[in-house]
Amino acid sequence: MPMIRIRMIGSRDHANTLINALHGIDGIEHVEEVDDLMDNMRDDSSSSELVDDEGGELVYIEVRAPDTRHADAVRDVAECEARLLDVVLEFVEEF
Repeated sequence: MPMIRIRMIGSRDHANTLINALHGIDGIEHVEEVDDLMDNMRDDSSSSELVDDEGGELVYIEVRAPDTRHADAVRDVAECEARLLDVVLEFVEEF
């Protein structure tokens, strides 16, 4: 089963909208937001070397697809939602 890992920068509402859209894909049963992987970092830009603190929240999402056809659908839906929501997302191999 392919695992699609998504890093998204946006608001909490945007993350929830994306997750709900991914849940709506027929055949996809596992969509999960992964907890913050950098608990030891501060909430401002000083420890992560970001330009500013207003850029949005970093959200990690994992989606398990039953096959490559469904994995492609997950990527297509995620990209479409990202354009509609005006958020940044990236598909990664691991977080």
